[in-house]
Amino acid sequence: MQGIDLPITLIEPGYRRELHARIDAQVDLPVPHVKGIHMSRLYRLLDDLVDSEGLTPRALHQLLQKMIASHQDCDSRNARVRMKFELLARRSALITEGLGGWKSYPICLEATLVNGVFVLRAKVSVGYSSTCPCSAALSRQLVEQGFLTAFAGQTELPVTAVAAWLRENASLATPHSQRSEAQVEVEVAGDKPMLGLLALIDCIEQAVATPVQTAVKRADEQAFAALNGENLMFVEDAARRISAALGDTYKAPSVYVRHIESLHPHDAVAWASPAAKPAFL
Repeated sequence: MQGIDLPITLIEPGYRRELHARIDAQVDLPVPHVKGIHMSRLYRLLDDLVDSEGLTPRALHQLLQKMIASHQDCDSRNARVRMKFELLARRSALITEGLGGWKSYPICLEATLVNGVFVLRAKVSVGYSSTCPCSAALSRQLVEQGFLTAFAGQTELPVTAVAAWLRENASLATPHSQRSEAQVEVEVAGDKPMLGLLALIDCIEQAVATPVQTAVKRADEQAFAALNGENLMFVEDAARRISAALGDTYKAPSVYVRHIESLHPHDAVAWASPAAKPAFL
């Protein structure tokens, strides 16, 4: 069964919200002569999640066990559930006290129970801003050349004159920046009381240091520009930053980043994972 719409309750530290999820549910049919699954049984088991204690590793494990048990007459032994939803979280502005807004983070959970082994993986997408180090260097070079041309032959310059020139000409050239996206997939331990999605998102945003903002005033926009200037990064830099931040805290991480180029009509991508092949390609 694919594309089942259900409300699910996500509970995280300091967070409790009912979200719209789209769910796929599968059981295996290992015996060749068995045809057809009991769709109503699976649907009713999924519907029980609505009134459960919330979406947790334990709840997903129990759901898979019940799915297999409900299909004993089909000799089913394995089951899988995949669900996608948007985690809606409020984020504060960088500087302005009391200012903030809502950000949506696409989430995909995949839980499997195969040969009695429960595996739960969580995938989250996080938006951020990236400024090209090469473009920044080229921009600084043009500003330098402009400064030397403007003050050619002058050996002594008043600080106020330099400041005035910079105010008018420091943006003679600006490096190109672009909205970027990190997709991170990790394995969630089955014995954890919660999924830990917000903690994972925080880890990613702190690693890249330039997460996209919601409501901003001038001071917040200026602070965001400063963060971009302090965190110049190629796509491979972002992938390495996130991988390093995940460290040993998260099991079997896979990191895929995409910089949606403002210079080119194509994107720059990088992938970092101990697995044999990219999970997102």
